[in-house]
Amino acid sequence: MSSLVSPLLRIASLAGLLPFAFTVKSHAEEPAFGRTATVYVGTYTGGESNGIYRFELDLITGKPSPAALAANTVSPSFLAIHPSRRFLYAVNEVDSFQGKKEGGVSAFAIAPKTGKLTFLNAQSTGGGSPCHLIVDKAGRNVLVVNYGGGSAAVLPIQPNGRLREHSSLIQHKGSSVNKDRQGEPHAHSVNLDTTNNFAFVADLGLDQILIYKFDAAKGAISPNDTPFAGLTPGAGPRHFTFHPGGSFAYVINELNSTVVAWTYDPAAGTLTSTQAITTLPGDFKGGNGPAEVQVHPSGKFLYGSNRGHDSIVVFTIDQETGKLTHVENETEGIKNPRNFAIDPTGTFLLAASQDLDTVVVFKIDLETGALSPTGQSVHVPKPVCLKFWQSPE
Repeated sequence: MSSLVSPLLRIASLAGLLPFAFTVKSHAEEPAFGRTATVYVGTYTGGESNGIYRFELDLITGKPSPAALAANTVSPSFLAIHPSRRFLYAVNEVDSFQGKKEGGVSAFAIAPKTGKLTFLNAQSTGGGSPCHLIVDKAGRNVLVVNYGGGSAAVLPIQPNGRLREHSSLIQHKGSSVNKDRQGEPHAHSVNLDTTNNFAFVADLGLDQILIYKFDAAKGAISPNDTPFAGLTPGAGPRHFTFHPGGSFAYVINELNSTVVAWTYDPAAGTLTSTQAITTLPGDFKGGNGPAEVQVHPSGKFLYGSNRGHDSIVVFTIDQETGKLTHVENETEGIKNPRNFAIDPTGTFLLAASQDLDTVVVFKIDLETGALSPTGQSVHVPKPVCLKFWQSPE
C-alpha cells in the first residue's frame, strides 16, 4: 500500500472530506481501525434478491466475505449512511408504496458493533421511482429524487433516526430533445456541495443540473439565483460528484456517454463547464449508458461506469484546472455496472456487476489510477449500490 495514502487521508479527514477517518501505517501493517470494513449492497428485489445485503472486505488483501441478507425491503436500489454512522437510509424504487402511488425511503438503525440493520420506519417520497438519496452533512435531512415523478424532496430526520414526512417537494417541468427518454423530467441524483448550502439535482429529462439553496434547519430547498446549469441537448445527465477540494465538479451523461467537468463557485452556487470528454474508447460502436461517477479520495482520479461497453473508465484529474485525461477502460468481470464504490483508504474499487450477480474487486494503482483485477468477487443478487461502513465505536 503506497506511503502516499496516509498523508492524503489525514488531510482529507481533517477537512471533513471523508465519512470516517482511516490511518494507514505501512504496506505490511493493518490500519489502526482494524483490518476490515463493512459493505452494504442495495439491490433490485425479485428472484433471488430480497433487499439489502452485507459483507466484509479485507482492506489489506481485498478479499470479501460471503454476503448475507441484512434487511428485507423492496428494491432498495440506492443507499445512504448517516454521518453518525448509526443509521442507514434506502430508497424503495417503486411506483406504489404504503398505499400511495409514490416510492419510498426506509430508515434502519445500524448496530454500532455488529452492523446489523433494524427497520425504523418509512416515508413516501412524493413521486414515483425514487432512485437516489443522500443525507445532508449536518445529519438532519434525507434528500431524495424521484426519477419517474421528476421531482426532488427533503425528509427530516428525527434524533432517533426515524424519518418525518417530506418538508419540501419541488416538481420539475419541461423536456428535451430525445423523445424516447426526455419527454418529461427525470430527476436522477441529488448532491450537496461541501458547504451544505447548495443542492444539485441532475435531471436526465431536462438536460440540466438544477441548483437549489438548501436550509438544513428548515429541511427546505428553493431555486438558486442561478437556477440551473445546462448541458448539450440529448446529453442526459445522471450522476454528479464534487472533487474533495470543493472547487471542481463532474457529471456523467447517460445518453451521450460523456463526462462534463465544471469549476464551482461555492459563494454563488454556480457551475461553469470547462470540458466534455467521452467515457468510451474510440473503437467502440455499440449502445452505451453510463451510470456512476466518483472521485478518488486523493482527488487525483475520476472513475465512471459504462453499461453497454461494460467497463469502468479511469481519468486523471488536473489539480489546477479540474480537467480530465483518459487512462483506461477496465472490463474484467464487469456486466452492467450500475454502481461502484472506492474503499475509504483509496486502495480498492468494487464494481456492482448487476447482470452477473457479483461485486468485483479491483486494486487501484495509486500513481496512475489504473485498475487491476484481484480475482476476488462476492455473489450478491442484482447488486446496484455499494456503501462502505465502519463502526463508530
